[in-house]
Amino acid sequence: MTTPEIDRTRLGALAEPASGDGRGDDVVFDVRDLSVSYSGNVALKDATLQVRENYVTAFIGPSGCGKSTFIRVFNRMNDLIDGARVEGTVLYHDRDLYGDGVDPVEVRRRIGMVFQKPNPFPKSIYDNIAFGPRVLGMKKGLDERVERALQSAALWDEVKDRLKENALGLSGGQQQRLCIARAIAVEPDVILMDEPASALDPISTSRIEDLIHDLKRSYTIVIVTHNMQQAARVADMTAFFSVEVRDDGGRHGVLVEYDRTTKIFTNPSDRRTEDYVTGRFG
Repeated sequence: MTTPEIDRTRLGALAEPASGDGRGDDVVFDVRDLSVSYSGNVALKDATLQVRENYVTAFIGPSGCGKSTFIRVFNRMNDLIDGARVEGTVLYHDRDLYGDGVDPVEVRRRIGMVFQKPNPFPKSIYDNIAFGPRVLGMKKGLDERVERALQSAALWDEVKDRLKENALGLSGGQQQRLCIARAIAVEPDVILMDEPASALDPISTSRIEDLIHDLKRSYTIVIVTHNMQQAARVADMTAFFSVEVRDDGGRHGVLVEYDRTTKIFTNPSDRRTEDYVTGRFG
């Protein structure tokens, strides 16, 4: 996949990522000492990790450990929450995502997101995919762009004769693949997925997992999942988060361990990780 042209006036202090020579050569996100709080209440504290190019990186851990908070840092979705405060360093291809002059809208174009529940617009299948490109002025070759996105999301053959039909008429699994196609249509560099299969049946879940394997050839993918078996199946790297209780009784998420998925599940370095993946905790 070729890197799209970037409007630098909108991108601000970010610049076009360099092309790597091979899978995993480049660090896409370099996160250092990240803490996130909401209205003064700490949700995640002092997390440090790197996400590499064309890897699938999974975030696992119990509820309330900061997984979704962390993934929303990557495309500045926390900016939309009143009282949210992000501290630490979040570099994207060596550029500070939270630096002066960085346009959050352009950040979200380059770093797309798929949410837990499929959320198609109440529009036609075609207009769902075309919506983002139209808003961003990517109107040239729109039909081809829509077809390419649907093909990339393994949905084209199922909907190519139904493009004018309402997207809400699709099955849940089809709707989620439509949402993935919608994210792909604006030519992102990264796709974030927050529990993308938790609302789907096992067959649809399997199709989403197969799709993730295909998509990582062209995209860097970060996925939050409660399903440890899913993380083991799809992820190259896995980060385990847990909940820490403070002296004042407050709770916040911490990054316990981050390593290759096979090591996390077969030979973790931290006892807390072992307890979680073996079912003794969480």
